[in-house]
Amino acid sequence: MTPLRRFAYRLIVPVGAGLIRLVWAIARRPRVVGAEHLEAALAIAPSFIPVLWHQHQLFCAKWLLEQRPRVTAGFLISPSVDGEIGAMLVDRFGGVAVRGSSTHTGARALRDYYEALVRRAVSPIITPDGPRGPRFVFKPGAILLAQMSGRPMLPMAYAASRAILFHWDRFVIPLPFAHVVIAIGAPQRVPRTLDAALMQAWQQQMTEELRRLFEQARSELPGTG
Repeated sequence: MTPLRRFAYRLIVPVGAGLIRLVWAIARRPRVVGAEHLEAALAIAPSFIPVLWHQHQLFCAKWLLEQRPRVTAGFLISPSVDGEIGAMLVDRFGGVAVRGSSTHTGARALRDYYEALVRRAVSPIITPDGPRGPRFVFKPGAILLAQMSGRPMLPMAYAASRAILFHWDRFVIPLPFAHVVIAIGAPQRVPRTLDAALMQAWQQQMTEELRRLFEQARSELPGTG
C-alpha cells in the first residue's frame, strides 16, 4: 500500500459510498416480509449465516446493516491490496470485512468465516453462487459453515418493481422510486453429520428456498397481487 495508492483510495471510497447511499435513497423504503425469522435466528445463537444470491446483495445487505447493534454483518473481501477499497467501504457502513477469497483460498475463507461467526459473533453474508457464478448454483460453502459452527443459515431475497440488471448475475439495482420488497425465510439448521447425498439434498433444498423467497418478494410488489 503506497502513499499514492492510499491517497487515491481515500478519494475513491467516499465517492463509492455516496453512490451506494444514493441508490438506497432514491428507491422507496423496502417492505420486509418475514422479519420475524431474524428474531428466530437470534434466539438460536448470537450470530447466523445470511445466504442470498449474488444479485440480491444491494438491499439485503442494507437491511442487515440496519439491524445493528443486534446484528454485525460480515462481508468477504479479497486479501489483495485492491481489496482495501472494499474493506474501507464495509467499515464505513458499519460492517466487518472478512479478508479472504472464495475462489483462490476457499479453505482459509471458511476458517476465517468460522472465527468471525463463532468467536466474534459476526454474521457473514454468503452468496452461494458468487463471486463468479454459475448463477443460481448453491455451492456448499454456507452449508459446511453451518455444519461446522452450529449456526443457522438465514435465507434472503429481494425484488424491485423496476430495476437495472447487469453483469453475469444480473445484479439488481432498483430505478428511482421503485418499490422494493425483501423476503426472509425461516432459519435453517444443518445437522453435524452430512454425507455426499445429504449435502446434495441440502444444496437443492436451499436453491428451492431462495427461489421461493424471490417469488414471494416479487408477488408482494404493488400491482402484482
